[in-house]
Amino acid sequence: MKKNEKNMSESEKKTIMMKKKRNISRLGGGGLSLNAFANAKSNNNNHYNPSIIKKQREFYKNAKNVNKFKKLVKQQNQQNNPSLSQKLIESVNETGEDKDKSERRKKNSALNLEELYKKKHEEIEKERIEREAVVKAKKEEREKAEARRKTIRDKMLKKTRKGQPVMKYRIEHLLETIQGSTINPAGKKS
Repeated sequence: MKKNEKNMSESEKKTIMMKKKRNISRLGGGGLSLNAFANAKSNNNNHYNPSIIKKQREFYKNAKNVNKFKKLVKQQNQQNNPSLSQKLIESVNETGEDKDKSERRKKNSALNLEELYKKKHEEIEKERIEREAVVKAKKEEREKAEARRKTIRDKMLKKTRKGQPVMKYRIEHLLETIQGSTINPAGKKS
């Protein structure tokens, strides 16, 4: 479709150039070359990206909080734990009887811990069984309601041989709803 440049006159060349310029401006400019596009995508340093800045700020804030927490824990451990020399002195001062008493206490505490564990485990098991019972009851209730709706729906969709709806069930349904509304006006029991 291109004509040879030799055979074209100046005016034809100008009109073709004008059409190209119009098309380029209509399409939103000349666009980027492939290299320029790839460099723009890979080089994030030149652009302002608020989400990255927000993530970095949050990361530094969390790191600061973690460091503060570690310092506090370290200070508390130093305050609560006596020095090693005090521990050594106490262990040397203990007599054989004290050791027997401490061993008995350890055994008793182990038994108490075991009992506590069993009690807690039983409580958790009871809670789980109660939850399962509640879920089972809800499921049964849901199934009953669904069965009721299904029977009502089947009755409402019944048709005569000629394709007309059976009015008997529809009238019964209307009567039930009216009676229900007179018994419970606006959801209140009388």
